[in-house]
Amino acid sequence: MNTTSPVAGPTESHAAGLTPAVAGSVYRAMLEALSRPGTRVTLPHSGFPPVLLPVLALADLETPVHLTAAGTPWRDVVTTATGAPHVSVARARFVTALEALTPETVVATHPGTPLAPEAAALVIAPVESLDDGPALTFRGPGVDGVRTVFAAVDAAVWPARDEHAAFPAGIDLLFVTPDGDALGVPRTTRIARKEN
Repeated sequence: MNTTSPVAGPTESHAAGLTPAVAGSVYRAMLEALSRPGTRVTLPHSGFPPVLLPVLALADLETPVHLTAAGTPWRDVVTTATGAPHVSVARARFVTALEALTPETVVATHPGTPLAPEAAALVIAPVESLDDGPALTFRGPGVDGVRTVFAAVDAAVWPARDEHAAFPAGIDLLFVTPDGDALGVPRTTRIARKEN
């Protein structure tokens, strides 16, 4: 069972959001993570919980978002700092899980359609570690052959992701540790449990 630690609460200073320099660094790190699946990147230090950095860097007035923890004070921080409307998980373009990602959240997100795969959600979720999970193999675009990954993600997330939509539709995932290490899993990545 993945028992990701809860995200600590905000202070008044968080309402200003990210500086442009930090937002740019987050954006570049996310591009690297999603273009090279399974490759660890490091998000910049900012005073915010690292799992919130992608939505703070990329969301705006026209980008619906969803934070999964009901009643979290971070919801107001994100909407104030970005202007992004908070919507249901099914309508959001950015879904930020403030607790361990569950299969239920995965299947509730918008996977896009075969004609508009770019409309799919990006799901950002915390993980305790990128080193202590079961061995998984990643294959697909951006992966040189096969890459082995050890992210501590609930094993039921992967079949839920695969069954949720047929390619080219499907959600993109970004897993973030408390220290700000991140791992991208775009919808094009094929995942299997590594055989001994």
